[in-house]
Amino acid sequence: MRISAPDLNPEQTYRLMSGIVVPRPIAWISSLNAHGQVNLAPFSCYTFVSNTPPMIGVNIGRKAGIRKDTANNIVTHGHFVVNIGDETLLDAIHMSAEEHPPEVSEAELLGLSVLPGEAIATPRIAEAPISLECRFHNATPYGDTGAEFYVGEVLVFHIRDGLLQDGKIDTTQLRPICRIGGPNYASLGPIVTKRAIRQTAKTVMARDST
Repeated sequence: MRISAPDLNPEQTYRLMSGIVVPRPIAWISSLNAHGQVNLAPFSCYTFVSNTPPMIGVNIGRKAGIRKDTANNIVTHGHFVVNIGDETLLDAIHMSAEEHPPEVSEAELLGLSVLPGEAIATPRIAEAPISLECRFHNATPYGDTGAEFYVGEVLVFHIRDGLLQDGKIDTTQLRPICRIGGPNYASLGPIVTKRAIRQTAKTVMARDST
């Protein structure tokens, strides 16, 4: 089958690409609304973009040309938290995608507990095994539908006791979930370990003084 990309409308393209780019990790973002309540929503177009300082990036689209609550909150307050959910939180993650008015707190609606941030005002989800407190760095627009790629600098890593082994996350213990096409999710399944490949150590580059 051959599909010409210009012939697809935005919804058709999204359905196609969300089934091709799989599996995708889920950034479960908590942010503060205008009333100081905790909004919560999942985003599965998510990755990390820098080691030093640590930075993560999340693509946030628009609905009918209007920024989503999470994007508005990030721009307004300048901070947010990326929570990483595990298999026990799948239902809550899925239901937090339901659209609600900006003044509704999905965290409260789903009966989730929150803990205050240490470096930022945005709380994190207490039930999440990992949470990243982030300071908003910048947003870059892409495409014709108003989607923006939001980058945040991680200020604090909150990691559940027992998940960190020799400086690395024990993924088997984390039991993360991932998004695939449609309202479908998956777990990791079997983990295959290969021999470590020798790599040049990562270093900080000198800044250009000009």
